[in-house]
Amino acid sequence: MLPLENTSPAHICPYDQACSYLEQAAKELKLDQGILEVLSNPSKVITVSIPIKRDDGQVQILVGHRVQHSNILGPCKGGIRYHPAVTLREVSALAMLMTWKCALLGIPYGGAKGGIAIDPKRYSAGELERITRRFTSELMKDIGPNVDIPAPDMGTSAREMAWMMDTYSVNVGHAVPGMVTGKPISIGGSRGRDMATGRGVMIIVREALKDKGKSLEGVRVAIQGFGNVGGAAALLLHQAGAKVIAVSSGAGGVYSESGLDIPALKAYATGNRKSVVGFPEAKPISNSELLTLSCDVLIPAALENQITEENVNQVQAQIIAEAANGPVTLQANLSLESRGVTVLPDILANAGGVVVSYLEWVQGLSYVFWDEERVNREMEHLMVQAYRQVIEQSKKGQSSLRLASYSLGVGRVAQALTDRGLYP
Repeated sequence: MLPLENTSPAHICPYDQACSYLEQAAKELKLDQGILEVLSNPSKVITVSIPIKRDDGQVQILVGHRVQHSNILGPCKGGIRYHPAVTLREVSALAMLMTWKCALLGIPYGGAKGGIAIDPKRYSAGELERITRRFTSELMKDIGPNVDIPAPDMGTSAREMAWMMDTYSVNVGHAVPGMVTGKPISIGGSRGRDMATGRGVMIIVREALKDKGKSLEGVRVAIQGFGNVGGAAALLLHQAGAKVIAVSSGAGGVYSESGLDIPALKAYATGNRKSVVGFPEAKPISNSELLTLSCDVLIPAALENQITEENVNQVQAQIIAEAANGPVTLQANLSLESRGVTVLPDILANAGGVVVSYLEWVQGLSYVFWDEERVNREMEHLMVQAYRQVIEQSKKGQSSLRLASYSLGVGRVAQALTDRGLYP
């Protein structure tokens, strides 16, 4: 395994957990040890120094990471994260997960991830632009439409992707819309991208309920996280007839047994610094309390390691859809499975974003752009197809949905590595 420093603030290391899932899949697939060694280690780890001048004239040195886990199936793909908890080990874990996610969805990408350990709220727009442009400049030799395609992640948005695209394009001398995804539509972004991950979550939950003989109508849902993913999932589920009884943002959440008015809540959060706290038509609830509410579907859409051995026995939901990356720990997942709880794993449930990123990349390379209806239709097809394949694999191997998902993703990358062989 990659000898990275363990600087994760959580007591459960995301990189070790990612490797554990890989090893389980490798055992299920009976992979050759040599192939497992290749898949266990990122192909390239890039750490750069980012000197920037603050608005007050002071110079600050930041550190940026970009990890490219695999390019076996195609160019690397993954987000750029601005968050105080970013570490090289965390980024490496997320890059590995992205490899399996892309393979599972049948997308010709390998996984990557990048980030800078900053709190973007403490920087002005001008400072963030200088940080983003310098970071892009330092990565010039290692990113591009055929090499590694960044996208927004926690703490970044279409704005940062526009700065990255412009910096890259200026350096190569012409516009390159395919070098990032998640861009503004005005410069080659895709319609439907802003709602894509949340829409994918809704689709996978819908399919899981269908397998249980239910529909979204009247289903009671709790969502931890009301950002781009959680907010979109809440709105789409609400529109489909589900009863969203609780949501939370960083400082806390709100609860209503009769169901929240999601459009009104989104409007409130927009005017309240993106926080749902204080919404007058609901009762206050903490993030930890939300996870243990009596509900049909629980959607953790915030950070990793939210459902652990410490609180798993209090979780009451019968379906958990991992909209965040790694919100359920390995041991907690085993406990949930033993109780018959359906856990829809992150590499499946939150894959809508990378699917539409792939569709944006295809549009950018061809300079032919689609309407939102076609984007949503293409995305839904790939999501439903992947879900059905996971269900079939689970039944065939009598395994959990997580192991089935990883077995499919890892197996496809392993097969491609075997077919390509090792150079030289």
